[in-house]
Amino acid sequence: MGGKNKQRTKGNLRPSNSGRAAELLAKEQGTVPGFIGFGTSQSDLGYVPAIQGAEEIDSLVDSDFRMVLRKLSKKDVTTKLKAMQEFGTMCTERDTETVKGVLPYWPRIFCKISLDHDRRVREATQQAFEKLILKVKKQLAPYLKSLMGYWLMAQCDTYTPAAFAAKDAFEAAFPPSKQPEAIAFCKDEITSVLQDHLIKETPDTLSDPQTVPEEEREAKFYRVVTCSLLALKRLLCLLPDNELDSLEEKFKSLLSQNKFWKYGKHSVPQIRSAYFELVSALCQRIPQLMKEEASKVSPSVLLSIDDSDPIVCPALWEAVLYTLTTIEDCWLHVNAKKSVFPKLSTVIREGGRGLATVIYPYLLPFISKLPQSITNPKLDFFKNFLTSLVAGLSTERTKTSSLESSAVISAFFECLRFIMQQNLGEEEIEQMLVNDQLIPFIDAVLKDPGLQHGQLFNHLAETLSSWEAKADTEKDEKTAHNLENVLIHFWERLSEICVAKISEPEADVESVLGVSNLLQVLQKPKSSLKSSKKKNGKVRFADEILESNKENEKCVSSEGEKIEGWELTTEPSLTHNSSGLLSPLRKKPLEDLVCKLADISINYVNERKSEQHLRFLSTLLDSFSSSRVFKMLLGDEKQSIVQAKPLEIAKLVQKNPAVQFLYQKLIGWLNEDQRKDFGFLVDILYSALRCCDNDMERKKVLDDLTKVDLKWNSLLKIIEKACPSSDKHALVTPWLKGDILGEKLVNLADCLCNEDLESRVSSESHFSERWTLLSLVLSQHVKNDYLIGDVYVERIIVRLHETLFKTKKLSEAESSDSSVSFICDVAYNYFSSAKGCLLMPSSEDLLLTLFQLCAQSKEKTHLPDFLICKLKNTWLSGVNLLVHQTDSSYKESTFLHLSALWLKNQVQASSLDINSLQVLLSAVDDLLNTLLESEDSYLMGVYIGSVMPNDSEWEKMRQSLPMQWCEELDNPPIFLIGFCEILQKMNITYDNLRVLGNTSGLLQLLFNRSREHGTLWSLIIAKLILSRSISSDEVKPHYKRKESFFPLTEGNLHTIQSLCPFLSKEEKKEFSAQCIPALLGWTKKDLCSTNGGFGHLAIFNSCLQTKSIDDGELLHGILKIIISWKKEHEDIFLFSCNLSEASPEVLGVNIEIIRFLSLFLKYCSSPLAESEWDFIMCSMLAWLETTSENQALYSIPLVQLFACVSCDLACDLSAFFDSTTLDTIGNLPVNLISEWKEFFSQGIHSLLLPILVTVTGENKDVSETSFQNAMLKPMCETLTYISKEQLLSHKLPARLVADQKTNLPEYLQTLLNTLAPLLLFRARPVQIAVYHMLYKLMPELPQYDQDNLKSYGDEEEEPALSPPAALMSLLSIQEDLLENVLGCIPVGQIVTIKPLSEDFCYVLGYLLTWKLILTFFKAASSQLRALYSMYLRKTKSLNKLLYHLFRLMPENPTYAETAVEVPNKDPKTFFTEELQLSIRETTMLPYHIPHLACSVYHMTLKDLPAMVRLWWNSSEKRVFNIVDRFTSKYVSSVLSFQEISSVQTSTQLFNGMTVKARATTREVMATYTIEDIVIELIIQLPSNYPLGSIIVESGKRVGVAVQQWRNWMLQLSTYLTHQNGSIMEGLALWKNNVDKRFEGVEDCMICFSVIHGFNYSLPKKACRTCKKKFHSACLYKWFTSSNKSTCPLCRETFF
Repeated sequence: MGGKNKQRTKGNLRPSNSGRAAELLAKEQGTVPGFIGFGTSQSDLGYVPAIQGAEEIDSLVDSDFRMVLRKLSKKDVTTKLKAMQEFGTMCTERDTETVKGVLPYWPRIFCKISLDHDRRVREATQQAFEKLILKVKKQLAPYLKSLMGYWLMAQCDTYTPAAFAAKDAFEAAFPPSKQPEAIAFCKDEITSVLQDHLIKETPDTLSDPQTVPEEEREAKFYRVVTCSLLALKRLLCLLPDNELDSLEEKFKSLLSQNKFWKYGKHSVPQIRSAYFELVSALCQRIPQLMKEEASKVSPSVLLSIDDSDPIVCPALWEAVLYTLTTIEDCWLHVNAKKSVFPKLSTVIREGGRGLATVIYPYLLPFISKLPQSITNPKLDFFKNFLTSLVAGLSTERTKTSSLESSAVISAFFECLRFIMQQNLGEEEIEQMLVNDQLIPFIDAVLKDPGLQHGQLFNHLAETLSSWEAKADTEKDEKTAHNLENVLIHFWERLSEICVAKISEPEADVESVLGVSNLLQVLQKPKSSLKSSKKKNGKVRFADEILESNKENEKCVSSEGEKIEGWELTTEPSLTHNSSGLLSPLRKKPLEDLVCKLADISINYVNERKSEQHLRFLSTLLDSFSSSRVFKMLLGDEKQSIVQAKPLEIAKLVQKNPAVQFLYQKLIGWLNEDQRKDFGFLVDILYSALRCCDNDMERKKVLDDLTKVDLKWNSLLKIIEKACPSSDKHALVTPWLKGDILGEKLVNLADCLCNEDLESRVSSESHFSERWTLLSLVLSQHVKNDYLIGDVYVERIIVRLHETLFKTKKLSEAESSDSSVSFICDVAYNYFSSAKGCLLMPSSEDLLLTLFQLCAQSKEKTHLPDFLICKLKNTWLSGVNLLVHQTDSSYKESTFLHLSALWLKNQVQASSLDINSLQVLLSAVDDLLNTLLESEDSYLMGVYIGSVMPNDSEWEKMRQSLPMQWCEELDNPPIFLIGFCEILQKMNITYDNLRVLGNTSGLLQLLFNRSREHGTLWSLIIAKLILSRSISSDEVKPHYKRKESFFPLTEGNLHTIQSLCPFLSKEEKKEFSAQCIPALLGWTKKDLCSTNGGFGHLAIFNSCLQTKSIDDGELLHGILKIIISWKKEHEDIFLFSCNLSEASPEVLGVNIEIIRFLSLFLKYCSSPLAESEWDFIMCSMLAWLETTSENQALYSIPLVQLFACVSCDLACDLSAFFDSTTLDTIGNLPVNLISEWKEFFSQGIHSLLLPILVTVTGENKDVSETSFQNAMLKPMCETLTYISKEQLLSHKLPARLVADQKTNLPEYLQTLLNTLAPLLLFRARPVQIAVYHMLYKLMPELPQYDQDNLKSYGDEEEEPALSPPAALMSLLSIQEDLLENVLGCIPVGQIVTIKPLSEDFCYVLGYLLTWKLILTFFKAASSQLRALYSMYLRKTKSLNKLLYHLFRLMPENPTYAETAVEVPNKDPKTFFTEELQLSIRETTMLPYHIPHLACSVYHMTLKDLPAMVRLWWNSSEKRVFNIVDRFTSKYVSSVLSFQEISSVQTSTQLFNGMTVKARATTREVMATYTIEDIVIELIIQLPSNYPLGSIIVESGKRVGVAVQQWRNWMLQLSTYLTHQNGSIMEGLALWKNNVDKRFEGVEDCMICFSVIHGFNYSLPKKACRTCKKKFHSACLYKWFTSSNKSTCPLCRETFF
């Protein structure tokens, strides 16, 4: 109805607005309608008052405020929230006077909206209120009384952020000192509001039942009640004491209401919690009033004692304690034994129901406040209470929570101590507490391992300590005597249960461990118990220091705080002193108990070999190692030590029972082989050592044991135990540093390193333990000192280094991974922990060997990867330690010096492949990175300087570089690319190096070296000039005197050749002028010399290369000179000979002659005589034969160069004859063209085609840029000129593939099988040459399938025929490769392929293969195309191609140079311009793949439009849009123009049909005429042709029925949509169909067409019932889609 864009009523210029309507109403009637609230207490909460003259009041409010306040009365939450935020902002930004105008209306709005259901609105309201307060400040005072009740409720909001915001606003209005005064000012109003909420309000009065859902109404009501209860509590807390009396009457009226007391049983836990908090506050602040209401308070609180809600519990128990404290006669109003105690018992028996940490700290205060009359009979009450308390430990919740169990245990002991204190002297209770509670409790804990980890034993120790302290300090003898009796009785009973646990033959592991832990705690009580408890949960006795409450906290708000009048009179808690001395009351019974347990244990060990008892004995002795215990352990046994022991040892044995026990028992146990874990036995050893008098006695005993008695694993365990414990280490330090152990360890290292590793397979674990022992003594330090003596550390390291050094020289069969691995572990631990150890020379020698092993490849060291990784970590830890030593320097470090020498030798003297160099550089990189961290800033520079070669070493390395090195830098081979990548990673570039030194004299230096040495230096000059763009003025001074270059030397020759590209035309003429006379009259020897014919011809060729010599007669003359050389010195010309016998000089002359002939063909325009042509062509063929016969020598640079220039000459001749026209033929000898075609061209290709196959077969992994494949470019370019006839007459060896389906003859299949795989070759020239050759064959291939077309008759359901199998198998391989390269890239994201990379070759080969397949497809007939396209559809190859094309084609396929062209002209794109697949031209290489991809896409759309359309329609939406947008913009216009042009220029004639085209409207009009029938059809091409459907419209129609006419239109539309061909082909198919119809052939009743639209077959399958005929393909589709085998027409079964 009210849309924004609808036409308004005339004169109504503004849209409807409720606010404006209200304004107009007010003007007309003089009143403003009020926004009235609802409910009993909020009927006046609307903003605008419903009174007369409201416009005057309203005018006091700013218009913006007025609008915001009106929004606040809306129901929508978002509106209110935004309005409140806007209100807060306006309060901050507007001036005070403006904001003050809002104050009269704010209380009503605030009171309503502060109770809003949405918590975000409530929070925003309080935040806005704070901003209002900060603005108006004291101006708020008149409105406080109407605000304060709701404000206090807001501070108690159940949504914490809202409550905090309200408190912030309150603090902004009143500082803490003024808050009580403000509350007192409004106390009556606050009380009234809160009482109304608690007593009068209901869910339906707080919210409108008509508009608010019931659930929301109830939630609001519950929240309001909760806030009201908490607000009352806050009122009591904040109100000054002198103001409380005035409120007593109001609270009386509240407490007289039954509804108030019912809140204690309310179903909502938040309400119950708030209720109990209020009760606590009332008890504290108005105790007299609560005493008067005792009959209601007591049942309400005490009968709720079993409430287990986690929200309610803290407040409830606080209220319980306040009730007990405030109301002395509270028990008169409840039945304690029937109502309260059973509930309490149930709660604590159930472990507090998950709230033990809350409830149990209250139990001691609770029982302390119970009157004696209630607890009689005491014995039963306390027994039941403690029994229930202990039972709480067995609940699942308590067992799984350590905090819960700790709370129960703590409460048990607190209550036990309290009961004992209160009832001391009453024997029954004392016995009950010990016999029935404490001892059974300890017994149960000993059985349960889960409880042993808590604080139970510490609590027990604290309890005993308190009783012992009380007994010692108590002045009342009777009390002291009673406590001593309790302790004696306790120890008797404890002894009984401990002995019972240990006396069992199969002693329970957990029980034994529990007894052990218990005795340890009782021996050394921990004083940390108090600090580990929760501070707020600690119950303190009366004589302990009580923490005072904070001054401003007048009431209790959390558990465990001080309650007025609540103090307990109990015994003091013992604080243990640091000495840990035991009371006599504990010491004797504890020792007696230990001796009993030791006696029992040793008996079991002796009699039953009980390991469990032996472990217990170990733990026992660790805490109680005394002579008395060891005597007990020895019993009555006599000494049985071997007499061979030294006298000193014998005396010690007699004197000390611990030593006697050690020799008599412990050594035997240690040497038992079957025991795996014997650490506890070593603990017994340490216990025995503690009983020795001094260190010397201990050293003597250990030395004696080391010599004979102790095994290696025992020694390892003794030393391991000493490392972490300073006490144990102090006991054995003299022995560790002594000679006996040191020598034994050195011998161990020697033994391990020399031991035959094969012989120790059976004792692998013992072998590993010995290595671990060595590692331990080398790596562990105590107080920055080795465990053993330094001299022994040095000797062990020397032995390890010797072994590792031998490993370098071992063969793969001899290498021992294990020993190296162990040494690595030892060395790593040693370096990682050492401090100052590298000052030992042996350490640095070891480090050097580790570094060398890491810096060499695996082929040399024969070490596996995991060991190499270990070695690396080891030597890095050592170097890291070395460089961080502050007192070390390069001169002092033998490692740095020796490693630098070794690195220099590796680089200069060793032949490093890429892998070896990478390994070496990786190690050096790690080393240098570590050196960078050194505090010595010069260390890195000194080290690098010592590695760098000196001048003579540099010169030696330069001389070893090959000549082609500089050329290969442009297109380097794989191994050189690897080196370059390494340099790039290290950031070593010319620019970076130039910064380090002065390069101003670089050019002069290069010229001097070039003139002197030539070769590499000459090439570098050319590179430098080219890459650094050095001007000719800078270069010219270096070659100003041209005479100085003659006579020619190798250096001068190379310098001139390198400079030629940068010389001016005149300068080149000057050089060539000096060379021409020198070409005449040389002898055979001089002809090949540098200063003879070879050198001068080379300079002439260099000058001629840039077409600086345009004198035809001069060139002709030099040709005649060369011909004369052939006549005089024919043996110099390398015609059909073996090049292995040819000298470099002769090869050089031939290369320069061939170069001249190639240049001559390019630049000489004067006609040649027949004899000269014969010389050039015959020489060329003879040189090619030499090239063919010497393929084995291509690795020799000069032979490779000879092959290159020979192929170049053949290529130039082929190009010359290929470009001849009728005009140029007249200047040639008569029979020259025919001779070329019949003999020379045939000879070239019969030689080069086999060479191509051979070279590519030998060098599959060598790229085109490598020197080894330098001849590929000229050879492949020559092969592009091969004719189809020459290809078909090839003489390649047969290559046929088994099971390959083909209709091709063998010679043609061999050619395909030989050449097609070369499209995968990693060299672009080979791929392009093969493409050109196969391209010439493709049109010839479909005819062989056409001859066999009848075998693919319509008997098959969906017949398909594969394009040439060789291409399709190749395509399958290429698809897998492309999937790896492009598969992870989303369609539409353009991928840039790096030119000449491996991926480049894969993509190039793939696209060229598709160009060949599409060329083949285009040459096939319509029937064959249908079969081929069905095959492509089944294999989905075309789909993959299209996806890849949209990753390869550029977003903007426009030529870069067209950007500056005239805007009116259509820009040149990759679709309008033909792609020239040139081998030599590389300037457009970056655009090669994009252009080729566009070319393939163009061909695909042109030749397979139906398949592309099918793919496009089935693709996902994103791809659909990308393809549509790109094709419409760049391809459709080109294809439409070509299609229309092909119709216009078509020579195809139809009998009875004429076809015309209109280019401007993209229409084709076909008129079909037969007798009197005229049919005119108009074909409209879509804007996104060929993706979109072609529209067929009707023109003239004469003599044709409407239904038939529609059928024919539909058929033509179907043909044009679903056939892969041009419009003319579609029209031809349609005409053929119509012709058949007129000939009497009936339509297929499934597709309603005579000729099938895909396979072009006629209806042949007839139904035997109705005699109608159908296409086979149509029937197959009918049967499969309907799942029936009935005739589509008569529905009878089709036979």
